[in-house]
Amino acid sequence: MESITKKRTKAILIDLAISSVVTAGVEYLLRKKVKNELVHTLVTPTVVMWGLEYAQLHCGGQTIGYKKMGIALESEEGSDLTTEQIFKRLLYRDTKSTLDLWKNRSSFEGEAGAVLPHDVFAGTIVRER
Repeated sequence: MESITKKRTKAILIDLAISSVVTAGVEYLLRKKVKNELVHTLVTPTVVMWGLEYAQLHCGGQTIGYKKMGIALESEEGSDLTTEQIFKRLLYRDTKSTLDLWKNRSSFEGEAGAVLPHDVFAGTIVRER
């Protein structure tokens, strides 16, 4: 596993921990109003994680985990991330990219871990800062 891939993994684990805490708070508030367990199991965690990640990436290209690990997400062209790039990346990462990893693990990382399949799809790259 490449150095930058290890940093990306640690960053997503940090972001997941933060998201879990926020999700627990949101779930506590929603539990009395929404009785459907599917919402609490699938919808709330996904919406919270994507919402937090979108807000952080849109405002500076880094999540809290990325900042701690010294990496940043950038557009391939060097411009600011667009809303479309962020959402394409989130959606692909949480769906198709997981299948790509299982199918062909050896070619999953590109450019020493800076580009994963969801980065290619969204036109983004992770760089060390």
